[in-house]
Amino acid sequence: MTVTSTRRTSSGKAAERTASPESLPPFYASKEKQRELRIQSAHLSPALIISQPTSFDEYVRQLMVPASVMDLANKASDIRFSAWEIEAIRMELELKPRKGLLRKILEEKINDDDSHPPYIRVACTGKGKYDSMARKHYGLLPDGDHADAGSPAVLEIWPAQHYSPMHSHGGTTGIIYCLTGQIDVMAYEELRWGATELGLLTLTPGQCAWLAADKFGVHKVYCPMDGGSKPVGPWNLLNETSDYAATFHVYLNEEETVPDTYVPAELGTRDVFEYVHEIEHDRRKFATYSDLSWHVLRRVLAKNSST
Repeated sequence: MTVTSTRRTSSGKAAERTASPESLPPFYASKEKQRELRIQSAHLSPALIISQPTSFDEYVRQLMVPASVMDLANKASDIRFSAWEIEAIRMELELKPRKGLLRKILEEKINDDDSHPPYIRVACTGKGKYDSMARKHYGLLPDGDHADAGSPAVLEIWPAQHYSPMHSHGGTTGIIYCLTGQIDVMAYEELRWGATELGLLTLTPGQCAWLAADKFGVHKVYCPMDGGSKPVGPWNLLNETSDYAATFHVYLNEEETVPDTYVPAELGTRDVFEYVHEIEHDRRKFATYSDLSWHVLRRVLAKNSST
């Protein structure tokens, strides 16, 4: 079976693409291969997933997860969205009857980068690129400066069927904690197009994946929920639904996990990540920033959920 779709090249031109479903994004792997990778991930040691173990084997594999990672996961384990926050975020992703703030930001991001379907980064502290747009459109008064955009903790909102490029996190140690919805995480051996896959797993609320400079440091993230009737990919960068997943991410530089330790500069920082371009397949650098700050987004959510 093959499918024909229209994709946009990096030059912005449309091009017809005929491909088998087994070679389509986000993972460019057949369903059989993905099943094999899910089984493979269940045998990784240390475990890629952190959750409540249900067997001796799971317990032992999670026991091998670094203590600094387990500390981050334990501290995040009680973070929750309230029911009204979950629904209010959904409203801001809607296309109709009114276009929500988050949908508008997704459209803006496509104008800046049309290589992959966008997702939204929300700084838990600090500020966001689109804070001023949110204040203007929703009549919010300025509420003071909230430092810079280099937050170690971010909320990421993943519209259904949207995904990240393959990327690394500047040699940091961190977690990806699922708050709502479902998220798929594919871990890779190295940052290179066509790199060997280490494992594929699905996170549900309360579960966590992790990364470090020397383990699971390269991955791709994808929301497998219902995105509507049209496939999402480089040829169609925005879904048709308001379904989404949300994840809480923490990235600590090496000196923050081991205080008072000399850290060589080449180990990197959370301020600059690297990724593989989805169309050109080359490695590029990404100076990290957030699209919104949590204090602005939450004010928008509260304002619109009460109207």
